Amino acid sequence: MRRRTHTRVRAGAAVAIALAALVSGCTIEPHGGADGKPPGGGDGGTVLAVKIDNVGPARPQTGIDTADVIYVEQVEAGLSRLMAVFASHVPDVIGPVRSARETDLELLRQFDDPVLAFSGAQSKLLPLIADAPLRARPPGKAPGAAYYRGGGKAAPHNLFLRPAELKAAPSAGGLAGTGFRFGPRPAGGTPETRRTVRFPAARFTFDWVEYEGRWRIAMDGERARTSAGKELSASTVVVQYVKVRESRFHDRSGNVSPFTETVGSGKARVLRDGRAYDARWKRPTAEDGTEFTTADGAPLPFAKGQVWVVYAKA
Repeated sequence: MRRRTHTRVRAGAAVAIALAALVSGCTIEPHGGADGKPPGGGDGGTVLAVKIDNVGPARPQTGIDTADVIYVEQVEAGLSRLMAVFASHVPDVIGPVRSARETDLELLRQFDDPVLAFSGAQSKLLPLIADAPLRARPPGKAPGAAYYRGGGKAAPHNLFLRPAELKAAPSAGGLAGTGFRFGPRPAGGTPETRRTVRFPAARFTFDWVEYEGRWRIAMDGERARTSAGKELSASTVVVQYVKVRESRFHDRSGNVSPFTETVGSGKARVLRDGRAYDARWKRPTAEDGTEFTTADGAPLPFAKGQVWVVYAKA
């Protein structure tokens, strides 16, 4: 039996703590608790993960600025796709929503009973999704009002999600599965104000804005904004170097789907507070979160706020 069999008790405790905080007039701090761990503690709570279209015609996206974590994955033809993970706050609308990949299944095993919203998947992948420890909620398995076409975009870049219709009830405690720690800036690091990460057919640039205390994001050379005009930004950017190999799946054009290996260990570059830290990452099993450490083996805390994890080819 997996480690999640005991989480319902902890989830109940987390809910009780949350209610007590509301009654006393306190607020629950998102994006990292006072102890440096993701808020909620333990394994209590779940998350809503949404696959986000990230080609030019899909931008600007909606709702992803409120995600706790954005994972950036390579897909067919060297393009990119995002997986936005929501726990602390869920917006009214999220999208455009696109299809799932095999990489998502391994990545999501770190969370307790996650909900995955996606537009569909390659037919041979569907049985793996059905067997995965997650709640799959594509349009065919969601309430009729959950998904709709709109946003002034052409299909297939116009599928949007009303997350409240899924009744997923994500909570901040669900982030404990990431393995991330949050806290003050560690000693060391080197000054860095710009970092570009390239995929074969996509690129991401992160610029440090000192007076705003955030990393401003550009995708494929264009400033990234939401559909409401808000600039996308991150408090912490993780460039995680991983093995990216061919999977046994492909798209309708015959392009092979890459599989990103997120279990194992390797190097990373962590950007926070205008500095860059050489780091090591380790995720022993798919059920574990990913630990990031400094060169001397000490935990490397992230800055509070949205985290972007970009999976770059080692």
